[in-house]
Amino acid sequence: MAGSDPNKLMAKADKLTRLSLTRWSADWKSATLLYEQAANGFRIAKDYEKAKEALEKASKGQELISSPWDAAKHMESAAALAKELGKWNEVADFYRRASELYVVCGRSQPASDALAKGARALEDSVPDEAIQLYTDACVLLEDDDKDQMAFDLYRAATSVYIKLEKYTDAAAFLLRWGLAADKCNATNSQCKAYLSAIIVYLYVHDIKQAEKCYNDCSQVDTFSRSDQCRFASKLFSAYTEGDVEEIKRLSQSSTVNNLDHMVIRLARKLPTGDVSALKTHASEEQEPLDEDDLT
Repeated sequence: MAGSDPNKLMAKADKLTRLSLTRWSADWKSATLLYEQAANGFRIAKDYEKAKEALEKASKGQELISSPWDAAKHMESAAALAKELGKWNEVADFYRRASELYVVCGRSQPASDALAKGARALEDSVPDEAIQLYTDACVLLEDDDKDQMAFDLYRAATSVYIKLEKYTDAAAFLLRWGLAADKCNATNSQCKAYLSAIIVYLYVHDIKQAEKCYNDCSQVDTFSRSDQCRFASKLFSAYTEGDVEEIKRLSQSSTVNNLDHMVIRLARKLPTGDVSALKTHASEEQEPLDEDDLT
């Protein structure tokens, strides 16, 4: 049927949006409907490139006729097609645009979700961009006091950092997760995030930074009274004593088993460096016994 030919629908829609001597204003309402019909036709024909183009134009039309929600939905659909086509720059751009349109609607949750969808689509191909999208998605929820809804995003971003072996960044994001959990009184998540950050530092054998992280987190009452804090204390004692077997035993404990898989995998590999030197260093720091001092 000629009227349902998506190419002809696109041409007709384009004509409605162009000004001429006989058309002084664009008819975006009618054109948008035609673009939507064309997009469906191209999708059925599996012509994803043209379907994507039609959806971009339909999104623009919905925006121009003051319907940002529908415009955002079309941008998400275009992004999904860009993913099918392996056009990663467009995936990021389209999901970002969808997010911006949801923000115009005053809806932080779908705005964040759109960025998260983009991040998940890009994790394998463009992981650095995925991390940025996850981070921006977190910010949208944090700014709207919906920190608890961002927990899965903190987890996902941390996982990508670990895959990229950017362990310092992973630890920093875990601490950010802990602060967000503190804001919404999610004490268990908070304590697990803090312990996870400590374990990440131990995994790269940055004992000094791990101890600093532990000391800083211990200033927080919730953490200082937690099982995770007591576990961390035992772990540092084992490191100080250079007790490899005790470190390995602790890494198999139920406290570790309750952490996220990405952190459990790191904990199972502890210790990653020479801990015998730590024992020597600790004994050297002890003051020699003064036999004349009986106080």
